[in-house]
Amino acid sequence: MEAKAAIHNWEEDMVTRRDLGKIGLAAGFAGTFTRPAWAADAAQTAVEAAKQYSGQTITIVWEAGLQSLDPLNFSGPKWKELTGIDVKVVEVPVAEMFTKIMQDFRSGAGAYDALNVIPAWMPDLVNAGALEQLDAMVDKYTYRDELQKIASTYRDNQMLVNGKIYGFPDDGDVFVMYYRTDVLGDPALQAAYKAKFGTDLPVPPTNWKDFDQVGQFITEFTNGKTFGAAFFREAGYGNFMFQERFRNEGGKFFDGETMKATINSDAGVKVLTDWLAENKWAPPGVEQWGFVENLAAFLQGQTAMTISWPPYGRWAASYGTDQEVMSWVPKSTIAGKVGYAMTPGGHPELAAGFCLSVSSASKNKEAAYLFIQWLNSEAVSLERVKLPYALRDPFRDSHFTDPGYAALWPEAKDYLAALQAGANNGLLDLSLLQTDKYEEVLRQSVSKLWAGEDPKAILDAAAAEWDAITEKIGVDKQKAVYADWASKSGAYPKM
Repeated sequence: MEAKAAIHNWEEDMVTRRDLGKIGLAAGFAGTFTRPAWAADAAQTAVEAAKQYSGQTITIVWEAGLQSLDPLNFSGPKWKELTGIDVKVVEVPVAEMFTKIMQDFRSGAGAYDALNVIPAWMPDLVNAGALEQLDAMVDKYTYRDELQKIASTYRDNQMLVNGKIYGFPDDGDVFVMYYRTDVLGDPALQAAYKAKFGTDLPVPPTNWKDFDQVGQFITEFTNGKTFGAAFFREAGYGNFMFQERFRNEGGKFFDGETMKATINSDAGVKVLTDWLAENKWAPPGVEQWGFVENLAAFLQGQTAMTISWPPYGRWAASYGTDQEVMSWVPKSTIAGKVGYAMTPGGHPELAAGFCLSVSSASKNKEAAYLFIQWLNSEAVSLERVKLPYALRDPFRDSHFTDPGYAALWPEAKDYLAALQAGANNGLLDLSLLQTDKYEEVLRQSVSKLWAGEDPKAILDAAAAEWDAITEKIGVDKQKAVYADWASKSGAYPKM
């Protein structure tokens, strides 16, 4: 598959689905989209204030690939046009972003001004002193009211560290369940399901028991012509999938008093055991699938259900895939036949995402701040989340209800409703000091599962590794960070 060459292996790139763009990037998109009339709001406030820095250059770190087309071809040129400030975009693979940000801070070089930061990194970066506190500039440039219009899950959980603002939530990443309405709505399938189970086929399934029962039944009923479901199962993705499903099964990551890891509880073992059972009725080799393999199978009609980030929904409807930079996306055979819903359990993972921050090492802090306020503002962000190539997903209340977005394809209104429901009920990624060390243990655990090791033994070993990491960091220090994270509304589902 040609598109596979466009995707880094997760072990080299932490969020592969976001590095879709190791492909030829077409130029000339800056004039493709209709520009809004920038109103006298937070966006215009930032523009007027930034004009004093006309002729200067600010540098922003952005994810390499399709994501970078936003500042390269859309927002960067527009900012230059409005303010006279040049925007230099430094493209960095996600797996290298944290390290490069820290290296720049520790060296004092100040090579970066504005930053894209995954929210789970923020405690580490703030603890190190690498991020500029933004409250004073938020108030100076009257942005606090517009920040309140960011969807509450992102605003309340991904913006603050120790009660202070260090980043603007700028990407509504959330897992969504996609299902084929023509398959699950097939009268023959529904009749056979009711005959076998004595109950109506749920459209869509809302819990994992029903999801697995429906998925297995579809595979058997069609003799594998359509598989009931598939997922991306590579270890890196499995980290996020485990975090979500473990908590929906009632699991907690740690004992809040002792900070002993509890991922090896019955809930954790059930998740891994269920994964093994699902693979038996999913497409052969699914345990090795990444973002692109799973996408291709769904768009080509080979699977009836799947779970992924929001772009799957747009591409299944063929939105934007006629553009040259999107030529790697398989042609959809299922447009108009896709339903959108929250993942089973009702609490989807708010997996990865991005915040806009300012480097504390920057020599252009105010100019960098004004650029990210403008990017994140209600007016400009609405344009950015509608760009088909940029992969920024809706994150403001107004994005979910925008009539223009809802008209982009026939089911777009339903899509936005599913994203909003996911945002309202979503689960935060675990965020600690040295989070990636804990996540690396989970990634290795998924690899061990596909290698045939026992689920309980895998998780017992993982819990011991987590305990060793916690001891090295300092139990009391990590306990305070975990307690702050666990107190947030999106940490654990309200059972």
